Amino acid sequence: MPKDSLTVTDNRTGKQYELQIENGAIRANDLRQMKVKADDFGLMSYDPAFMNTASCKSKVTFIDGDKGILRYRGYPIEQLAEQSSYLEVAYLILYGELPKKEDLDNWKYQITHHTIVHENIKKFMDGFHYDAHPMGMFISTMAALSTFYPDAKAIFDKESRQLSTYRLIGKVPTIAAFAYRHAMGLPYAYPDNDLSYAGNFLNMLFKMTEPKYKPNPALEKALDVLFILHADHEQNCSANAMRSVGSSQVDPFSALAGASAALYGPLHGGANEAVLRMLKEIGSKDKVPAFIKEVKEGKGEKRLMGFGHRVYKNYDPRAKIIKKLADDVFEVTGKNPLLDIALELERIALEDEYFVSRKLYPNVDFYSGLIYQALKFPVDMFPVLFAIGRTAGWIAQWEEMLLDSEQKIARPRQLYLGYNQREYVPLVRR
Repeated sequence: MPKDSLTVTDNRTGKQYELQIENGAIRANDLRQMKVKADDFGLMSYDPAFMNTASCKSKVTFIDGDKGILRYRGYPIEQLAEQSSYLEVAYLILYGELPKKEDLDNWKYQITHHTIVHENIKKFMDGFHYDAHPMGMFISTMAALSTFYPDAKAIFDKESRQLSTYRLIGKVPTIAAFAYRHAMGLPYAYPDNDLSYAGNFLNMLFKMTEPKYKPNPALEKALDVLFILHADHEQNCSANAMRSVGSSQVDPFSALAGASAALYGPLHGGANEAVLRMLKEIGSKDKVPAFIKEVKEGKGEKRLMGFGHRVYKNYDPRAKIIKKLADDVFEVTGKNPLLDIALELERIALEDEYFVSRKLYPNVDFYSGLIYQALKFPVDMFPVLFAIGRTAGWIAQWEEMLLDSEQKIARPRQLYLGYNQREYVPLVRR
């Protein structure tokens, strides 16, 4: 009879060990029993960047990169993007089930009535230089919120966590919009409780002198779908940061500031900006073949940005949705002049064996930047927009970690390769 275990022979000692397999994984701590001498620390696994290490058990998001599948709590992303609102998806991600009508109505009410921020938050944000990066402002302000809500430290109190959830999802768009207005030199626009989540965000971004801002329905829908597509993505860099920082049992505002900082990096939240830079560098549709040729030949630092993914080895399912969404947006805003270059680049790359054999398919960043740019967002705002949608996922990952009895404060091991013990040499003798 086959057994759910792995038999390992340690060739250093000739001893055999049986390691239990659970959910397709072995426990790294089981390796510790493999020792050459009794006082050895024991064998460790070495896995920089967690390429093949599961740091947690989760029920939030499922990804099959080879098949191009993304599901939140079992629901395909395609169905959620087509039929749900962002707040409905946020509820699903946080609580595990799609809400009934009365639950959704209460959820929307609570989020809507937690969008206002303390007036001192405005003063805090006013302290930033006029050209401060919006994401830097966002990270700092999220951390500052922990000082406004010290009750959030009661992380093991369910009602406290619930209140923090309302506050975070409600206030994140407000802080993001204020960061944008600050960068543009415009007065802050307050939330409008009559509007949807995405509509209210557009109001706080773009309202000028009109008594009542009315968002364009197509743009409102597009932004809502983008929030859905970014709501969670398994154990990515920022989700891992949220869990790692949160494992110290800090308040969720501080943990979310840490996750946001991880998102700030160009390899994570700034990837769609790199796509726009590449498209601008190419310049025109007729220059795409030459660019592709230079990428394949490895000339200079030419890279095909927006293609390939750490997880997906097939077409990113979010990219398919965004590509369709772009048409609706461009009907309102006019076509982004870079779109023709992007479409030609995608066409050639998907027909070229060089890229196909390497499984370099378009990812979510390839088209999202074009849509953001069409909506008149400066590139500095791109990671901030990402953070709004991802907030629900971060909170869900944080709470799942917090309530998991197996989780402890994050503390990876290392392989020490430095000096052994050395004797101190006084300064006069060096």
